[in-house]
Amino acid sequence: MNPSPASAALLEADRLSVAFLGAKGWITAVEDVSFSLAPGETLALVGESGSGKSVTAMAVARLHAEAPGTRSTGKLHWRDAAGAPRDLLALKGAALRRLRGREIAVVFQDPGSALDPLFTIGDQIAETLRHLRAMNGRQAAARAVELLGLVGIPDPARRAGEYPHQLSGGMRQRAVIALALAGEPRLLIADEPTTALDVTIQAQIVDLLQGLQAEQGMAMIFVSHDLGLVAGVAHRICVLYAGQIVEQGPAGEVLSRPRHPYTRALLDCIPSLEGAPPRGIPGLMPNPLAPPPHCRFADRCALAIAPCHAGPVPLFEAGEGRRSRCLRWEEVP
Repeated sequence: MNPSPASAALLEADRLSVAFLGAKGWITAVEDVSFSLAPGETLALVGESGSGKSVTAMAVARLHAEAPGTRSTGKLHWRDAAGAPRDLLALKGAALRRLRGREIAVVFQDPGSALDPLFTIGDQIAETLRHLRAMNGRQAAARAVELLGLVGIPDPARRAGEYPHQLSGGMRQRAVIALALAGEPRLLIADEPTTALDVTIQAQIVDLLQGLQAEQGMAMIFVSHDLGLVAGVAHRICVLYAGQIVEQGPAGEVLSRPRHPYTRALLDCIPSLEGAPPRGIPGLMPNPLAPPPHCRFADRCALAIAPCHAGPVPLFEAGEGRRSRCLRWEEVP
């Protein structure tokens, strides 16, 4: 990937934390996460299931905002279309509704759940256009067909009149992308958009997202557990583990020279072209109800030493534009 665009940040997360109220009290799913995103840039959030990557992405879109038993703290500095800074976590009511769809849009993991089975694809996109772009019925219907064509759906006029169950998985995902593009967002959040698709369709969806991003100048947050997929998408990577960022930096450097044992372990899970079998990561992620007071990866880490179990580990500067939450980051193979 090309280097990160050199321009002012569109989004800056500053010590973002998200907690959910459970039967036994508050559960912190994301803790003190900080990153920045420039216009036109792709930031990948990677990690195992339960690492906090999707919670982080949905917090940016403020999709937890009105849910009972949810608490978000920290700052999400957003630069609006006029260049004015705003804190996304402070937005409420009408201001928050204006943000969603118009400024920030989401491509969800499961297109079957994201689309209403009772309405045609065209009607769903047209309804979004009427709400976000103040179009009349005829304008919205015509633009819906244009958007379906833009995302590569053949014979878009006919497909606009079909229901979600009449489309293949790949076409449903393209329709969800068209729905997300309806408001002409400046930031697109793609939450594991290829998980349920076969490898060939995955590649097509990734190529589509990259093409649309280049064409429309959007920034993108790409959520995935697949480092192989991320390698061809991201400018920069944040690796999350147990709700914390454990490594971040330029994508090429993180993937070729990891600076945290967890990143190294994730890379070792990928089958080798030389035929070496993939290696699993021993052990389990810590209990989110009672995370350890020391390095959260220490109990699964081959490099762990006594100081790793002595207390919290901060994020260290690990080279230009790179950070690692590891006492032994210089020794990671």
